[in-house]
Amino acid sequence: MEYHNPVLLHPTVDGLDIKEDGVYVDVTFGGGGHSREILNRLGPKGKLFAFDQDADALENIIDDSRFTLIPENFRFLKRFLRFHGVKEVDGILGDFGVSSHQFDVAERGFSTRFEADLDMRMNQNSAFSAYDVVNNYEEGQLRNVLFQYGELRAAAGMARIICESRKATPIKTSEQLKEALGRFLPKHRENKILAQIYQAIRIEVNQELEALKEFLLQTIEVIKPGGRLSLISYHSLEDRLVKRYMRNGMFEGEPEKDVFGRVDVPLKPVGKFIIPDAAEIKQNNRARSAKLRIAERLAPKLK
Repeated sequence: MEYHNPVLLHPTVDGLDIKEDGVYVDVTFGGGGHSREILNRLGPKGKLFAFDQDADALENIIDDSRFTLIPENFRFLKRFLRFHGVKEVDGILGDFGVSSHQFDVAERGFSTRFEADLDMRMNQNSAFSAYDVVNNYEEGQLRNVLFQYGELRAAAGMARIICESRKATPIKTSEQLKEALGRFLPKHRENKILAQIYQAIRIEVNQELEALKEFLLQTIEVIKPGGRLSLISYHSLEDRLVKRYMRNGMFEGEPEKDVFGRVDVPLKPVGKFIIPDAAEIKQNNRARSAKLRIAERLAPKLK
């Protein structure tokens, strides 16, 4: 199965500061590019566990006794590591968002380039799809999805038009959705606005931000002190959650200070965020919005 080159391959794996006999997790296996690089750096006693809920990714499984692929969403990180007898790991890598393969398969419905049924499910066994969001959500729900996840100023008008359009006949395809929202798609900005609309619906279908939050909260329970978290985000909503959690150990607000003005946070950011260079973006356009952040697990302070 054709997958593009992994984004920020070496900086992301470098960020894990791999020990040869360590235990690592790649929570977004996809085409297996990051996993293969981790395995290249592990010794014979090292272990790598990978997660991916997309059945297509299972075709890329790596034949290596040190490797285990778990066909589940990374929001169940702790549960399935425990199932495999693992309580602590030395590092976790994540490359979030939609894979190049998912974008390139027309029938998956992720890309604005293709005419396709409204789908956008990362887990193809899920019964809930983009069709359900577009055709069954109330106007207020649609407005919130488009505004919060697509950051669309015209969310209220778009939601109203979608609800009016679907009264006559259900909106089943990407082309029908595009036609319904035509007045909001000026030629010079059509692709950008469509991408925001698709992003909003996709995030809702896959509960992406909820899954990311659940995952991040579990990382500090399974990463050993001194272990690393190396995560790539592709839009500001994801990156904001990752940045705040790495800095403060929470998604909103600031951590409490003790009487000496010190804070007890679980992670310490390592260096500044990293973005792809021009050469990588030219080779893989998907990399253009990628942002890598790395953090180290701190030892809990004694109370």
